[in-house]
Amino acid sequence: MTREVVGIAMNGVTGRMGYRQHLLRSILAIREQGGLALPDGRTVWPEPILVGRNAEKIEALAARHGLDKWTTSLDEALADPSVTVYFDAQVTQARVPALTKAIEAGKHIYTEKPTAETLEEAVRLARIADAAGIKHGVVQDKLFLPGLLKLKRLVDSGFFGRILSVRGEFGYWVFEGDWQPAQRPSWNYRSEDGGGIILDMFPHWRYVLDHVIAPVRSVYAEARTDIPTRWDERGREYKATADDAAYAIFELEGGIVASLNSSWTTRVNREELVEFQIDGTHGSAVAGLRTCKAQHRAATPKPVWNPDIPATEDFLAQWQEVPDNAVLDNGFKVQWEMFLAHLVADAPYSHDLWAGARGVQLAELGTQSWREGRKIAVPELDRTGK
Repeated sequence: MTREVVGIAMNGVTGRMGYRQHLLRSILAIREQGGLALPDGRTVWPEPILVGRNAEKIEALAARHGLDKWTTSLDEALADPSVTVYFDAQVTQARVPALTKAIEAGKHIYTEKPTAETLEEAVRLARIADAAGIKHGVVQDKLFLPGLLKLKRLVDSGFFGRILSVRGEFGYWVFEGDWQPAQRPSWNYRSEDGGGIILDMFPHWRYVLDHVIAPVRSVYAEARTDIPTRWDERGREYKATADDAAYAIFELEGGIVASLNSSWTTRVNREELVEFQIDGTHGSAVAGLRTCKAQHRAATPKPVWNPDIPATEDFLAQWQEVPDNAVLDNGFKVQWEMFLAHLVADAPYSHDLWAGARGVQLAELGTQSWREGRKIAVPELDRTGK
């Protein structure tokens, strides 16, 4: 058995997402299982090199997990001949310069989203990566969550008949930071630092709608800054300049209407922090991160509107759980394994920097729609640069 060692410079792993999902539950989990076994008998062994600005934090993190290599210098990491892949989980504003350096150094790219703050920057990254002949991938984790995998299975099986509409609810209350610490970084609420829920969430909605249901053809959005004053990690008051709630209607190919609400100023009254409902002529389904429930037209009850008497039906009990039917692993880990298989064995892979650019495109057009108060078409991206 041949072991293929892949050195990965991981930048931003002292952050919440970079550490928990990418280092701990993906790369280290792959190592704990003995590496990634390929169909041809080879095993891919990821070798992380941790990159961060705070030497004390990054050294402590490396020691905690028995890792030998770490640095506070991105240039040093990119100059290391053992590094094959550069991974970025930094704040959005720092991403474009770092990805550009890595591409120019000839490293393959795997990165969190959004890939950039503007479509122009996102497209430029995709083009220079193509020109450099490197392989590149963008995290699109929700596609690999158990709930959405089950929802996609229902779509592919024809369960819904003709799909009519999609409804999505995402969000929770993020504390202002004065009387309770905020559970998200303060930069998320400053537009000058790359914050805003449209830029954060619309790239997610783009790949979910495109891949699970149908391609997005237009967007109409409204957004708000509901909490104008917040307190940062050091307890300092600051002005929130970024949108913290957004409400959008997307038209999908085939005339499907998708209505998605995104908010950090809502309190949760649903089973999961995000839920999607698809309604079709033959059936409906509701999916969260892990669960999916369905109701076929033959099993659909016949509700009757009567506001004069208490409701006697348990509507939630009328849905059937969609079974796993497989071992469903961590979504971030699954996509890391797909990218590593693409890197080493040239396995098919479509979640590249162009997919990332499409997400940024929807965020940019959503913001434009909000500012101008109108519906905006979503065109195909020009890959040629002409």
